[in-house]
Amino acid sequence: MKKPTRTPLTETQVEDAERLRAIYQLRVRESKERGDSPPLNQTEIGERCEWKSPQSMVSQYINAHVALNLDALVKLSRVLDFEPAEVSPTLASGIARATEIRSGTDRTDAPAANTPFPAGGDAEATEDRYAHIPQYSAKAAAGFGHENPHVETVATLAFKLDWLRTKGVKADNLFVMYADGDSMWPTVDHHDVLLVDTSRTEATDGHVFVLTSTDRGSIVKRLVQSPLGGWIIRSDNEDKDEYPDLLLSRSEVNEHRIIGRVIWRGGDL
Repeated sequence: MKKPTRTPLTETQVEDAERLRAIYQLRVRESKERGDSPPLNQTEIGERCEWKSPQSMVSQYINAHVALNLDALVKLSRVLDFEPAEVSPTLASGIARATEIRSGTDRTDAPAANTPFPAGGDAEATEDRYAHIPQYSAKAAAGFGHENPHVETVATLAFKLDWLRTKGVKADNLFVMYADGDSMWPTVDHHDVLLVDTSRTEATDGHVFVLTSTDRGSIVKRLVQSPLGGWIIRSDNEDKDEYPDLLLSRSEVNEHRIIGRVIWRGGDL
């Protein structure tokens, strides 16, 4: 089975994996010293994180085969008992505990927030630090295509302005929608929140986009440049019998319109 091409990890992401691996090895050693039977292992950690392929996911994260994301970092920090910033200062800069915001203890030196703005929070006091991004009822299929004949704004999600600036994006170009299906797992899971930048509509090799076409509706996929000059619409799910690559010739590329590039995803813990 041909495996999908993954974007190489950055130096920062590799360093995150190395720090995670060191903590994992420490926790395993501590488990053995306590005489746990059986001692802590990758399968148990993955099961506590509630991942579909527990051992595989932990192995991929600690060995830098897959880049850590925000949800995985938080889950692993709880299971392995570490502060997120100890492993990934970059990802941790986007975390704010909802309790801090609700209780009014959010500080300028606290981690920046890219979590939904809490209901009942002091919006006026924090308005200068948050951008409220429209959340649409539309879904992008992480599968075979999703029709969205009627789209409406159902709410907003609040993102730290400082965090958006570090990403180099403008709030006016952003919207939130949801993934539907498993074709982009483990990068994007079913029901994950997708933050989409509509200013990035040029196909770029290795990045994840929301696309739409007449026959397929809205989909979220990775674009990979073909050696022949066209583009491959690729699912990250390694089950290629279920989610095969779709090769587009140059003439077919125009049949698919890029709505925007996915710059962040978040999901249930």
